[in-house]
Amino acid sequence: MPINRIAIGTHQEVYHPGALKAALAEFICTFIFVFAGQGSGMAYNKLSGDGKSTPAGLIAAAIAHAFGLFVAVSVGANISGGHVNPAVTFGAFIGGNITLFRGILYWIAQLLGSTVACFLLRFSTGGLETGTFALSGISCWEGLVLEIVMTFGLVYTVYATAIDPKKGDLGTIAPIAIGFIVGANILVGGAFSGASMNPAVSFGPAVVSWSWAR
Repeated sequence: MPINRIAIGTHQEVYHPGALKAALAEFICTFIFVFAGQGSGMAYNKLSGDGKSTPAGLIAAAIAHAFGLFVAVSVGANISGGHVNPAVTFGAFIGGNITLFRGILYWIAQLLGSTVACFLLRFSTGGLETGTFALSGISCWEGLVLEIVMTFGLVYTVYATAIDPKKGDLGTIAPIAIGFIVGANILVGGAFSGASMNPAVSFGPAVVSWSWAR
């Protein structure tokens, strides 16, 4: 990707109505995704008596996140692009599809959307703990490699189906393809690293539970 395609933008963009509207869409979409994904895990944990780490719990998490992301991307696609993920926004910036200033707005909106979703989940469930991400049976470096590979697969899928100008009719299946790759990656990495693939998804629960352990 030619370096001259990377755009910084100007600080005035932060106040532009179009950029603010897009940032609000990212906030709402990330809220929807995290509320559905985290909420399903909390509900499953309550009903099964701490059974979220079982094979059935992993499958339930994969399905809930796939469905939630499918909806979140669908409702935000025509407004902000439906990134719902700081990693996707960073990829769009590197590819010259979004300016740095707009990207920063997106990042703030995504982190806030995740945090508000987790706060509301904790409040509305009588104080149940939100799920946090931690390594299980692997080292930090192994977890890092696993998350890099899964996040690459996600970002590549987003680029191929939603961002690439040559995508053609493939763009119509972008939301479901993105949801599918997240669900599949959760089945792969959920038992080892939690399969976050999304800094916002990790940030919200960590803030609400104030747990920053690996």
